[in-house]
Amino acid sequence: MSNLYQNTNKNKKVLPKGKDLRWASCVFFIGIGGIGMSAIARYFVANGKQVAGYDKTASQITKDLEGLGVEIHFEDAVKNIPISFLDSKKTCVVYTPAVPKNHEELNYFKNNNFKILKRAEVLGLITETTFCLAVAGTHGKTTTSCILGHIMQQVNATSFLGGISENYNSNLILGEDKISVVEADEFDRSFLKLSPNIACVTSMDADHLDIYEKPEALTESFVEFANKVSNTLIVAKGLPLKGLTYAIEEEADYKAFHLKIEKGAYVFDVQTPSEIIKNIKFYLPGKHNVMNALAAFAMANVYGVSSTVIKQRLESFKGVKRRFSYKIKSTDFVLIDDYAHHPTEINAVENAVREMYPNDKIMVVFQPHLFSRTRDFVDDFAAALSKFNEVLLLDIYPAREEPILGVTSNWLLEKIKGTHKKITQKNNLVKDIKNSTAKVVVMLGAGDIGVLVNEVTNKLLKLSKNEV
Repeated sequence: MSNLYQNTNKNKKVLPKGKDLRWASCVFFIGIGGIGMSAIARYFVANGKQVAGYDKTASQITKDLEGLGVEIHFEDAVKNIPISFLDSKKTCVVYTPAVPKNHEELNYFKNNNFKILKRAEVLGLITETTFCLAVAGTHGKTTTSCILGHIMQQVNATSFLGGISENYNSNLILGEDKISVVEADEFDRSFLKLSPNIACVTSMDADHLDIYEKPEALTESFVEFANKVSNTLIVAKGLPLKGLTYAIEEEADYKAFHLKIEKGAYVFDVQTPSEIIKNIKFYLPGKHNVMNALAAFAMANVYGVSSTVIKQRLESFKGVKRRFSYKIKSTDFVLIDDYAHHPTEINAVENAVREMYPNDKIMVVFQPHLFSRTRDFVDDFAAALSKFNEVLLLDIYPAREEPILGVTSNWLLEKIKGTHKKITQKNNLVKDIKNSTAKVVVMLGAGDIGVLVNEVTNKLLKLSKNEV
């Protein structure tokens, strides 16, 4: 363990005491339906705060929050803010960076001297006094943090997740206030607001170039994050950071080896700096998920969780919603839903689905996310999508962006190799899937395709019943 990443943390920023949130009896969220925002909202509800918020659209997440007593509205207007949240002396406002600058409610709070914090700042405040395990990386951090949260639940950690854990049907695993697990998001440099004791970096591929502009700036941000780690940094082997390494079938501080698939599960051994743990079972498909499991294993092991407990928790981990989630799984047709929205992630999903269905025809339905990301990685997207037997492309999901001239799904389609490719619309998607001979259909993207997949699933199931 000679290359253990140690840091004196002398440069760690100390937040002013005035930002302590104990004074606030009310917390209002702008963008409350976001996956990261809703986890914090759940946390405050559990801690007796009065919580309300705004979001652009209703979703299952907002519905679940309303079930907890959270008042939510979907029209940006000051008149919709509950009266009890209009007192600046008792209300803290939390917002997501994706909120536009002309947002009426946000500007009202700004103009009336409310305490206003970004989501990342609040997460930093909540976890600052805990022993914090943070998972960073451009890919894999949600699955890894969900696995780690499931392991650390055994020691009563509170975990703030960037996805819905299938084990808990939640993005918050509520425990005590001594240990925290967080997903450290590089978007908007949010992870620099955290105070990690143990951290992991899963990957550092270029992304979010609308924020960073150059890949070098993203790398510098990860280096800055690494420098904030007070105890141990763990990195995927090959990344330009100094820390404990992990890898599959190659030498590293934490090594997974003897991989095989038995009855739908990976079975493998893990070598740590001090022991070998044999016959670990893990049910998520794809070697990228073995890497995620290995990263979580290493973090929990460094913290001090026993190998026996980690092995048991890996076997009982059920997955993350929208991460290779089976929506339909029958002998003659399979529909899989995944959040993949970057070429590296699409390649990982394609590898996993080929591993599971090596002899079957596979169709991908892809909704590009952001005009800037499509522009920046168009050739990589085309190469990744060309690996599928058939491609259906939806229009680009704009999220926070305005259109960019010439950047369209048609432009991407032209670059994809093969003849079995076409642009489709949401209302034609079920028909296009039914007209295909593909046995396996994978729906990918970070936009509203995550909602669309449920509609497609229901319609396909209804049609199959009518055909019987």
